[in-house]
Amino acid sequence: MERPDNLILVIFGATGDLTARKLIPALYSLKNQDLMPDRFSLIGVGRSELTTEQFREKMAEAIRTFTEEKEPDFSRIDSFLNCFYYRKINYNSARDYAELKLEIEKSCSEKGIAGNIIFYMATPPDVYVTISNSLYLAGLSRESEGYRRFIIEKPFGTDLASAVKLNRTLHELVDEKQIFRIDHYLGKETVQNLLVTRFANGIFEPLWNRNYVHRIEITSAESIGIEGRGEYYDSSGALRDMVQNHLLQMVGLTAMEPPSSLDADAIRNEVLKVFQSLQPIREEDVEKYVVRGQYTGSKIRGEYVPGYREEKNVPEDSRTETYVALKFFVNNWRWGGVPFYVRTGKRLPTRVTEVVVHFKQTPHHLFQRVIGKLAGNQLIIRIQPNEGILLKFDMKEPGAGFKVKNVNMDFHYRDMADVRVPSAYERLLYDVMTGDSTLFSRDDEVETAWKFVEPIQKAWENNPDIKVYGYPAGTWGPEKSHDLIEGEGLTWRYPCKNMADEELYCEL
Repeated sequence: MERPDNLILVIFGATGDLTARKLIPALYSLKNQDLMPDRFSLIGVGRSELTTEQFREKMAEAIRTFTEEKEPDFSRIDSFLNCFYYRKINYNSARDYAELKLEIEKSCSEKGIAGNIIFYMATPPDVYVTISNSLYLAGLSRESEGYRRFIIEKPFGTDLASAVKLNRTLHELVDEKQIFRIDHYLGKETVQNLLVTRFANGIFEPLWNRNYVHRIEITSAESIGIEGRGEYYDSSGALRDMVQNHLLQMVGLTAMEPPSSLDADAIRNEVLKVFQSLQPIREEDVEKYVVRGQYTGSKIRGEYVPGYREEKNVPEDSRTETYVALKFFVNNWRWGGVPFYVRTGKRLPTRVTEVVVHFKQTPHHLFQRVIGKLAGNQLIIRIQPNEGILLKFDMKEPGAGFKVKNVNMDFHYRDMADVRVPSAYERLLYDVMTGDSTLFSRDDEVETAWKFVEPIQKAWENNPDIKVYGYPAGTWGPEKSHDLIEGEGLTWRYPCKNMADEELYCEL
């Protein structure tokens, strides 16, 4: 891997949690791998009263606390932080942006950096446009000398209308090629390996279609609750927070056609085609194809876990979903008739994200009379944790007769002792610095994904009769979600058992 060109990184929201937990440790890890530019400056921008020295001390502590390296080397922290600077800013002050411009020009001149600047908005989304407009008015967004790149974090809007408005506003200020919409899920090694697994292996690609695949299942489960973010989460919910972005992007990579090349737009064009092929879920059909739930209080290993409505800053009558499961179809030649199942939730038994390809049964069950119904073959692509790939298939047990057992053939990245799996933000920050937009959402992808989600949002808003199902914290979601899976005796894949001491399901 080559070193990026010399650049300046400006982080808005530099005193926030994202910067401390993810961005700075990721940059330091890149530094230790000699994957940072030879000449580099970081200007932290925030609303807090801090000196540059205080900012450096905070970032040093962040590196020591939040590094994801197994055997971290902290010997280069001081030299790394010497290129860090801090400026307090009022996001609405033209004067402050003029002073920021002078600071950037000073750094470019002193370090011999030819005007390459990345602006990272690690801020609440409601100030993206304010910051972008102020940078434009200050003359900092135009690519007269070097490049200008803008990184924004999800959510990219709260619905279709707001996403379109955000895109149109940004396009008045900068070109689409300058915008990098970051989705940390796409930075995970196993997500990227989806492409290699499919298109580099002759044993999988011929089977990756409606003739051999019974269903596709994608799960993103979290064992934690809302972690004190009640006010934010209650205005968002699982559909906005997870499905519209992370999970639909994984659907796109799982279902896409082979791209013409590994060029960023070639790959994103194929993902877009998948989104355009999603069969719309009509408002009147939402109850049939979508289940929403909300975790309730329960005991896990004898200790009480509060329900969502008991969390701080959550209304007592909240109908915001902490769990959502969907069934839908991709209406194209490859996937016609194959159901896709997607689910995500808080307070589930474990933290896991995975894609499961369920293959069809053989046309004639030769061993059915002996052992009953055989388990189907499954290809499980584990995104997190324990990144890897698992293939489940049937084998004969040793001994007389034909007793068949389902066995695993698995690969874990951790078994590659000589290879370090980079964190998602390491990969994505490096890609921005090198100008590779493959793993970043394009404007038309974002809008098309919102178009698919919009009828579900409207149905929930307009029809109070659509139920919100309760599920005890520590279980795999509402019992109602089982009804989505087609086929006798079929259910979701459960990577582990329920953790709750009692499993009381209800309707809220």
